Amino acid sequence: MKKEKFFKRMAKQGLALTFDDVRLLTGPSTMPARLIPLESRFTRNVAVKVPIVSAAMDTVTTAEMAIAMAMAGGIGVIHTAMTPEKQAKEVKRVKLFLNGKVEKPITVPEDWTLEQVENLRREKSFTFHSFPVVNANNKLVGLVTRKDFQRCPDLSRTVESVMATEIMSASTGTKLDKAYTIMMGHKHVTVLPLVNRKQEVTGLYLLSDVLRVKHDSSQRYNVDKESRLITAAAVGTSVEDALERIALMREHLNVVVVDSAQGDSEYALTTIKAIKESFADLDVMAGNISRGSSAVLLAKHGVDGIKVGQGPGAACITRPETGIGTPQVTAVYRGVKALKKAGIDVPICADGGITTRGDVSIALGAGAHSVMIGGMLAGTKEAPGQVYMDEAGNMVQAYRGMGSKEALENNPASRERYGAEEGQTISPEGEAGTVAYRGTVVEVMEQLAFKLARSLDYCGMSSIEEHRRKAQFDLITHAGKRESGIHNMTPTGRTAVRKQVTS
Repeated sequence: MKKEKFFKRMAKQGLALTFDDVRLLTGPSTMPARLIPLESRFTRNVAVKVPIVSAAMDTVTTAEMAIAMAMAGGIGVIHTAMTPEKQAKEVKRVKLFLNGKVEKPITVPEDWTLEQVENLRREKSFTFHSFPVVNANNKLVGLVTRKDFQRCPDLSRTVESVMATEIMSASTGTKLDKAYTIMMGHKHVTVLPLVNRKQEVTGLYLLSDVLRVKHDSSQRYNVDKESRLITAAAVGTSVEDALERIALMREHLNVVVVDSAQGDSEYALTTIKAIKESFADLDVMAGNISRGSSAVLLAKHGVDGIKVGQGPGAACITRPETGIGTPQVTAVYRGVKALKKAGIDVPICADGGITTRGDVSIALGAGAHSVMIGGMLAGTKEAPGQVYMDEAGNMVQAYRGMGSKEALENNPASRERYGAEEGQTISPEGEAGTVAYRGTVVEVMEQLAFKLARSLDYCGMSSIEEHRRKAQFDLITHAGKRESGIHNMTPTGRTAVRKQVTS
């Protein structure tokens, strides 16, 4: 049944649906699954190679997860349950992980001794030996490298006496591709300083980094125009705190996510307005909401992406605690429909409720541009926390909702997200526990991407965008759900593990 007609019929019956209530209709295959592109949008101006995002949770996404997600084609949203300075460092780690250019290279004066340079390296824990050398007027006059230190055991000598003076440099605006051409055209050039008109050092390319970006970067990496990993980070609804955090992160940030359990609250809207006024060129995603009218409200406040989902998360108990929440498939559809009716083109991210790989395709078929996942990524090598063996002998990792008792006690960001005043004791809206260890993010993402492509193939779709527009649904009964899974047998081996992982 066509999507619009299907959801209209459900609405007439007063039914709101989630993933286990529906199945996608198949259609004639148009191309092999391996050739189907999975590109989509996270926000107005930020794309994804694979439409999967890791949640801004303290047991899910720090820099290591965000790096792995971007390298797998998605995006990781750095959580806000840390100091502004720490969060800024995490974002910087992601942005500069795959970066051929050193933005602010360390220079040394020509009259320093080699011993002074070595002392600087030890004090700052620098792992590199290459330094542009400047004179008293801060003008580039030479270059000292590891070879110079190796050839000169007398550390009392000055940098000027051992540095190379015939060096090649390039202008400040030189892009990575141009730097690559220059360095490959001159076989002895392994360091390329960038200078302005006054010959002051403004940047630096290292051949080892440039080659890593040019040759080691997979086509699936989600990168910006300068071949650096896409970065995203969450902030709360306190205007002062949000602006402080963004100011520290802005240089390395592509998307800020205003994270709230009630994304259309006055606090959230005020914060969105303040961010847009102070950082007009920064993409802002906001949420969470579950009504179409709320999606339109956020869009009219200038957001560039909207998170849909109130209470569907694996570790979330907001719905039984408060009685609110729209089942996720219907919530996504309503948000998309309302925006379309209002003539607004803002991507929607379906946040929460994904328990099986097939749920990703269902969420996108309902109209979402991407999905946000917490629990399915929490048990990976790149997630924060140690992997350990539980009493039953299973390898597990800690996982908790940001509304759990533990998170509310430890994180000001969690109390802000769930409206708890300082010192106030409130009933949790989340749980803490463990999830099965799943391996690496690459392994999880490869399977998610493969099954999404297979689903598009089954449905006869050639792209995510076509799937968003044309996907059709059937309502299934409890018997249909039972028929969809394993039945009349006892699973063993990999099937049993897979069932545990997605349960």
